[in-house]
Amino acid sequence: MSTRKITFSIDEFYHLYNRGVEKRTIFLDIDDYQRFLELLFVVNTTKPIDIRLIHRYEDSIFDFDRGKQLVSVGAYCLMPNHFHILLTPLVDDGVSKFMGKLCTSYSMYFNKKYKRTGALFQGMFQAQWANTDEYLKYLYSYIHLNPVKLIDPTWKEEGIKNSEVAFTYASSYQYSSLSDYLGAIRQINDILTPTLFPEYFSTHLNIKKELLEWINFQLPTGRESQTLKSDFKQN
Repeated sequence: MSTRKITFSIDEFYHLYNRGVEKRTIFLDIDDYQRFLELLFVVNTTKPIDIRLIHRYEDSIFDFDRGKQLVSVGAYCLMPNHFHILLTPLVDDGVSKFMGKLCTSYSMYFNKKYKRTGALFQGMFQAQWANTDEYLKYLYSYIHLNPVKLIDPTWKEEGIKNSEVAFTYASSYQYSSLSDYLGAIRQINDILTPTLFPEYFSTHLNIKKELLEWINFQLPTGRESQTLKSDFKQN
């Protein structure tokens, strides 16, 4: 059994990600994306949760009183075959409990809907500690620009060719938190708790400039960074 080398600590920031087993697509339609977004909100609680509440409150799931949260989410992005989440734990073992409930609940939903069995995700979720201010800024940029891969598959390796096109596409992508930071009014703002993260974005007008600058941060050398680069390249 594989063991995790990273230890999750309160007041620290972490990038979590996972993809479908055998790189399979894990979001096949709009309802799948919406269910995962709902789960990002509803399973983030220290109290036991009956997943059937999703159906009971399906018209106002974001009004559900969760009580104390396990983690604070600062950014996220759902891609067709993987997801990224930037968060900080609020309680001991909050990350593992949150991710366990999130991945298990979505897998059960997905398998029931598509009449399949077995694991949906590729093993244990991956995690990286954002141990510097520069790295945390890079992660905000990397996560929010991830959708650019859908229109320019080599942007991570070769750089963004057209910043205007790339940012316009990323900011209009429905399944990331970038539109929340840009001031879009929508119910799923409740998923985020940006006040518990550094206030990087000076104004909404500067988000484009800042994201495009932060993405150029050079990851440090060493075994951990090589693993990180390899993982990012695959996702």
